Amino acid sequence: MPELFLELFSEEIPARMQARAAEDLSRLAGEALAPLAPSDIRTFSGPRRIALAATVARGVAETRSSERGPRRNAPEQALAGFLRKHAATPEQLREEGEFFVLDRVVPGIAASDLIAREAPGLLRRFPWPKSMRWGGTSAFAWVRPLRRILCILDGETVPFDLRDGGDDGHGLASGNLTEGHRFLAPGAFSAGSCAEWREALRDKFVIVDAAERRRLIWDGVTRLAAGRGLTVVEDAGLLDEVAGLVEWPVPLLGAIDAAYMDLPAEVLQVSMRVNQRYFALRDSDGNAAPFFAFVANVIATDGGRTIVAGNERVLRARFADARHFWDLDRTVRLEDRVAALDKVTFHAKLGSQGERVQRIVRLAGALAPVVGADTEKAKRAALLSKTDLASGMVAEFPELQGIMGRYYALNDGEDPDVAYAIRDHYAPRGTGDGVPARPVSIAVALADKLDLLAGFFCIDEKPTGSGDPYALRRAALGIIRIVRDNRLRLPLLNRLNEAVEASLEAYRKTLLEPFKDSWLADVVTELTTNLSHPPRRPWEQEADSFWLQHVVRNRIQSSRDIASDLLAFLAERLRIQLRAEGARHDVLAAVLGTGLDDDFVRVLARTDAVAALLGTDTGNSLLTAYRRAANILRIEEKKDGPHDGPIDPALLSLRDERNLARVLDQVEPDIAAAIRDEKYTEAMSGLAALRAPLDGFFEYVTVNDPLPELRRNRLRLLARVRAAMNLAADFSRIDG
Repeated sequence: MPELFLELFSEEIPARMQARAAEDLSRLAGEALAPLAPSDIRTFSGPRRIALAATVARGVAETRSSERGPRRNAPEQALAGFLRKHAATPEQLREEGEFFVLDRVVPGIAASDLIAREAPGLLRRFPWPKSMRWGGTSAFAWVRPLRRILCILDGETVPFDLRDGGDDGHGLASGNLTEGHRFLAPGAFSAGSCAEWREALRDKFVIVDAAERRRLIWDGVTRLAAGRGLTVVEDAGLLDEVAGLVEWPVPLLGAIDAAYMDLPAEVLQVSMRVNQRYFALRDSDGNAAPFFAFVANVIATDGGRTIVAGNERVLRARFADARHFWDLDRTVRLEDRVAALDKVTFHAKLGSQGERVQRIVRLAGALAPVVGADTEKAKRAALLSKTDLASGMVAEFPELQGIMGRYYALNDGEDPDVAYAIRDHYAPRGTGDGVPARPVSIAVALADKLDLLAGFFCIDEKPTGSGDPYALRRAALGIIRIVRDNRLRLPLLNRLNEAVEASLEAYRKTLLEPFKDSWLADVVTELTTNLSHPPRRPWEQEADSFWLQHVVRNRIQSSRDIASDLLAFLAERLRIQLRAEGARHDVLAAVLGTGLDDDFVRVLARTDAVAALLGTDTGNSLLTAYRRAANILRIEEKKDGPHDGPIDPALLSLRDERNLARVLDQVEPDIAAAIRDEKYTEAMSGLAALRAPLDGFFEYVTVNDPLPELRRNRLRLLARVRAAMNLAADFSRIDG
């Protein structure tokens, strides 16, 4: 089968768009060329090109088909609709019995003709996140000016161009030419296959494979660092970006002026990464090293000395700016920046950052005793937690929020626990980030995330399937990880209620703001607090104020309802986290099915115990018996249920039903007590004791006995089995 090779050569493509563009090219080509059954699709991406290679069929064979149409005596409208659907004319029809028949012949098409037909449309609908037009009047757009289109099939050029009616498509047409490195090997050359293209470009100083460029960059910078006894700070995002900036990576090492080595290591690293795309280095003790690694895109004749000197000079200027912010910020104490937060809006409906900080202070103070933290330290850390947002360094490098707060707090002489809490209250920032471990840090981190969730749930800005603009899912996972990793026995519902009440207070304040000088202020206050029986007054029907209509028509939920919604949201994130870990997330759903528990440590311990039971033969047998009992009850309860009354011992006529009732009498109270006392292993032992009597019951007892009183009594026995097992978990939610 022939090989199709397509390369789109342009001006520099932003590094962040290259990988996605290669994926889009593969997807679009697969759709457009589906009749050719493309296979073995390979894509390439780099600073100035995206490309695709695939094996395709030589063409599409001619096809013949016959389709029966309307009857000969059908209305004219039916016949016209059939012809319109198939783009046919009456002359193409023939009669066959009582029906019209359309014989269709779809002529075959060579692969090159199909590619030439589909390629222009593919390129015109290419989904760049941002695109541009250049020169002339063409409507054709690309991420950067497109310069060449190389398209070859089995060594031969597939001819097409981008003209579309009166649009000349910038005069772009396909050919077999491409270009090498802009500086090291300028000029065009031809290629007849993907392999030839790759080898020729390598000879012309272009590495076309992004993964190979990443490997060469990492190997190069780590080798240079190791030569000085240093290590490179791992940064996958930076590595990907640099691989998208160079075609021929040449790793180099530069020195940092000693005058800047007293800057915080994080400042050095972020400044190098954000401004210059440099790699930070560490010495054997983990401290910032006075060197940096970077990657050039050319081979210098002097071994790179001039390039290194130029980059060192630029870096000195960057660090001079950082030095300015560092020195200036430390002249103002963090506590003196608290007032500035009142002028920073957190959200239009939730007030300022200053108001939010006060909510976090109250929450952190309430959480401190629960997590073993000093209350005053927790409140102090919460008060100062956002103050570095008003600093020059964080304004320049938002990535350093919290990090700079710790440095400034230590500079101000704050307690180390307070300083670390300012840094750690944002944690975990992502899946690979650690969670706070110090009690004060835990209290402030939980308070920050609980307030964030409560606030946006209060104003009904919840995550949707298409978006989560306020990162509420990340905040929820942060709470879960903090609770799990620190094994916190935390009554979340109480804390959520406190957070929601504080946020509702802020929300009411913003709703009242338009009416603060109006006679309506008292009315709006009543409307936003009397939630169970909202007043209805004649003037409400005639209210012209948008805000008043908003208050009247869109009632604020009660704090208890919002807190319950939040707890359910957290429980769902916990289930998703367990699924990602490969754990039995269905068992968690079963445990939560018995009632929403706000102590996640307790929930997980119970989940582990149920999962362990289900991992045994006894557990599988019990699950089968439960499902059988539940199915029987579901069917019979539709007829004359429910069947949840007391069992009549006198009607237990068979040994196996008497045995099941006896064991239930023994284990049911023990299971309930063990669940209450959090002795989940004992509770599972109680459930396990039901296996043998259940097996005997289903083997020797007919539930739907002809005698109505026996049938009813046995159904009640099964309902009691279901209820006993549901003490541990709702086994109807177990997968499988």
